[in-house]
Amino acid sequence: MEVNEHNQPRDERRTRSNNLIDQLKTERAEVLVNFCRVAGIESYKNPGQQTDPEECLRDFCQIMVDYLAAGHFGLYQRVVDGNERRQEISELAAELYPEIAKTTQFALDFNDKYEHETEDAFDESFSEDLSRLGEALATRIELEDRLLQALK
Repeated sequence: MEVNEHNQPRDERRTRSNNLIDQLKTERAEVLVNFCRVAGIESYKNPGQQTDPEECLRDFCQIMVDYLAAGHFGLYQRVVDGNERRQEISELAAELYPEIAKTTQFALDFNDKYEHETEDAFDESFSEDLSRLGEALATRIELEDRLLQALK
């Protein structure tokens, strides 16, 4: 049985990696669901609307930050720190990580701008920012999927 520098069997390391991947995918799905909810927010309150737009936006921002952290501190940091032994994955991560980091920064900037906003936030710039965030998240998911596929 192959063991690593911490005397952990290879299968145990793979199980831990797969758990990180599953957590990331679960949080990503939650982000996408909540992104769709936020995208339905108009610059006015809809009388029949069940969810308070500000609360919906705050929830989305929190879930998105949790997802970003799960990717960065859970999976990517492990690869970047050199804990990934498979050279092809390390090389792929080195190629993808700068672009993933750009999407992270964009999402964090969105969070900083909107996480504590009131209904005044839902103006023309909000729609544009949300659209650009959607593009950044789509790019991130594409890049993540390439890395996650390689890790399996």
